[in-house]
Amino acid sequence: MFSEVKATSLTADDYEKAEKYIVESATDWANTVVTGDKSKRKIYFAEDFIGTGTDGSRYGKKDRVNETGPSKIYVSNEINKIKVTFYGETAVVHGDEIWVKKDGSTGRWVWTDVWVRRNDTWQLVAAQDADAPVSKD
Repeated sequence: MFSEVKATSLTADDYEKAEKYIVESATDWANTVVTGDKSKRKIYFAEDFIGTGTDGSRYGKKDRVNETGPSKIYVSNEINKIKVTFYGETAVVHGDEIWVKKDGSTGRWVWTDVWVRRNDTWQLVAAQDADAPVSKD
Protein backbone atom coordinates (compact mmCIF):
# COMPACT_ATOMS: atom_id res chain seq x y z
CA MET A 1 0.00 0.00 0.00
CA PHE A 2 1.34 3.43 -0.95
CA SER A 3 0.64 6.52 1.13
CA GLU A 4 1.40 9.92 -0.28
CA VAL A 5 3.74 12.01 1.85
CA LYS A 6 2.26 15.41 2.55
CA ALA A 7 3.61 18.57 4.04
CA THR A 8 2.79 19.15 7.67
CA SER A 9 1.61 22.29 9.35
CA LEU A 10 2.69 21.17 12.81
CA THR A 11 4.36 23.76 15.03
CA ALA A 12 7.10 23.33 17.62
CA ASP A 13 4.36 23.43 20.28
CA ASP A 14 2.45 20.65 18.47
CA TYR A 15 5.57 18.48 18.45
CA GLU A 16 6.22 19.19 22.14
CA LYS A 17 2.66 18.12 23.02
CA ALA A 18 2.94 15.07 20.78
CA GLU A 19 6.22 14.01 22.37
CA LYS A 20 4.71 14.32 25.85
CA TYR A 21 1.69 12.23 24.79
CA ILE A 22 3.85 9.57 23.15
CA VAL A 23 6.15 9.29 26.19
CA GLU A 24 3.14 9.10 28.54
CA SER A 25 1.58 6.39 26.35
CA ALA A 26 4.81 4.36 26.21
CA THR A 27 5.12 4.65 29.99
CA ASP A 28 1.50 3.56 30.38
CA TRP A 29 2.13 0.48 28.22
CA ALA A 30 5.21 -0.43 30.28
CA ASN A 31 3.29 -0.01 33.55
CA THR A 32 0.39 -2.15 32.36
CA VAL A 33 2.75 -5.11 31.95
CA VAL A 34 2.61 -5.28 35.76
CA THR A 35 -0.72 -3.68 36.69
CA GLY A 36 -2.92 -5.07 33.94
CA ASP A 37 -4.75 -1.72 33.64
CA LYS A 38 -5.28 -1.45 29.89
CA SER A 39 -7.87 1.35 29.95
CA LYS A 40 -5.74 3.77 27.89
CA ARG A 41 -4.46 1.23 25.35
CA LYS A 42 -7.62 1.40 23.23
CA ILE A 43 -6.95 5.08 22.70
CA TYR A 44 -3.35 5.06 21.52
CA PHE A 45 -3.19 1.77 19.57
CA ALA A 46 -4.29 2.21 15.93
CA GLU A 47 -6.84 -0.30 14.65
CA ASP A 48 -4.28 -1.51 12.09
CA PHE A 49 -1.42 -1.73 14.63
CA ILE A 50 1.01 -4.63 14.19
CA GLY A 51 3.85 -5.53 16.51
CA THR A 52 6.65 -8.07 16.57
CA GLY A 53 7.41 -9.68 19.91
CA THR A 54 10.78 -10.72 21.28
CA ASP A 55 10.14 -14.27 20.03
CA GLY A 56 9.34 -13.09 16.50
CA SER A 57 5.59 -13.55 16.83
CA ARG A 58 3.18 -10.93 15.50
CA TYR A 59 0.50 -9.27 17.59
CA GLY A 60 -2.21 -6.70 16.94
CA LYS A 61 -4.23 -4.15 18.88
CA LYS A 62 -6.82 -6.73 19.92
CA ASP A 63 -4.08 -8.94 21.38
CA ARG A 64 -2.74 -6.13 23.58
CA VAL A 65 -6.08 -4.63 24.58
CA ASN A 66 -7.55 -8.02 25.55
CA GLU A 67 -4.67 -9.18 27.78
CA THR A 68 -6.03 -10.12 31.15
CA GLY A 69 -5.40 -8.84 34.66
CA PRO A 70 -2.34 -8.00 36.69
CA SER A 71 0.82 -9.90 35.82
CA LYS A 72 1.46 -13.27 37.32
CA ILE A 73 5.09 -13.01 36.17
CA TYR A 74 6.38 -9.42 36.64
CA VAL A 75 6.66 -7.32 39.81
CA SER A 76 8.03 -4.25 38.04
CA ASN A 77 8.71 -2.88 34.58
CA GLU A 78 10.25 0.58 34.41
CA ILE A 79 11.09 2.75 31.42
CA ASN A 80 14.80 3.53 31.34
CA LYS A 81 14.84 6.04 28.49
CA ILE A 82 12.79 7.12 25.48
CA LYS A 83 13.90 9.08 22.42
CA VAL A 84 11.27 10.49 20.06
CA THR A 85 12.26 11.64 16.57
CA PHE A 86 9.70 13.29 14.30
CA TYR A 87 9.55 13.01 10.54
CA GLY A 88 6.63 15.26 9.64
CA GLU A 89 3.51 13.48 10.90
CA THR A 90 5.39 10.29 11.76
CA ALA A 91 7.38 9.68 14.94
CA VAL A 92 9.97 6.95 15.44
CA VAL A 93 10.39 6.16 19.11
CA HIS A 94 13.31 4.20 20.59
CA GLY A 95 13.22 3.08 24.18
CA ASP A 96 14.16 0.49 26.70
CA GLU A 97 12.79 -0.77 29.96
CA ILE A 98 14.04 -2.91 32.80
CA TRP A 99 11.79 -5.60 34.24
CA VAL A 100 11.89 -7.75 37.38
CA LYS A 101 10.06 -11.04 37.63
CA LYS A 102 8.53 -12.50 40.79
CA ASP A 103 11.39 -15.02 40.93
CA GLY A 104 13.87 -12.09 41.25
CA SER A 105 15.31 -12.37 37.74
CA THR A 106 15.78 -9.17 35.75
CA GLY A 107 15.93 -8.33 32.08
CA ARG A 108 15.64 -5.57 29.57
CA TRP A 109 13.49 -4.93 26.54
CA VAL A 110 14.59 -2.51 23.85
CA TRP A 111 12.06 -1.41 21.30
CA THR A 112 11.21 0.77 18.35
CA ASP A 113 7.69 2.10 17.93
CA VAL A 114 6.23 4.01 15.01
CA TRP A 115 3.53 6.61 15.61
CA VAL A 116 1.49 8.37 12.92
CA ARG A 117 -0.70 11.44 13.17
CA ARG A 118 -4.16 10.64 11.78
CA ASN A 119 -7.12 13.01 12.00
CA ASP A 120 -5.23 15.18 14.51
CA THR A 121 -4.54 12.18 16.77
CA TRP A 122 -1.22 10.40 17.31
CA GLN A 123 -1.57 6.61 17.10
CA LEU A 124 0.83 3.73 17.59
CA VAL A 125 0.93 1.79 14.30
CA ALA A 126 3.95 -0.52 14.67
CA ALA A 127 6.28 -1.93 17.34
CA GLN A 128 9.41 -4.07 17.29
CA ASP A 129 10.56 -5.56 20.60
CA ALA A 130 13.83 -7.27 21.50
CA ASP A 131 15.36 -8.86 24.59
CA ALA A 132 18.67 -7.29 25.56
CA PRO A 133 21.14 -7.58 28.42
CA VAL A 134 20.64 -5.21 31.32
CA SER A 135 23.14 -2.40 30.79
CA LYS A 136 24.44 0.40 32.98
CA ASP A 137 24.20 3.17 30.29
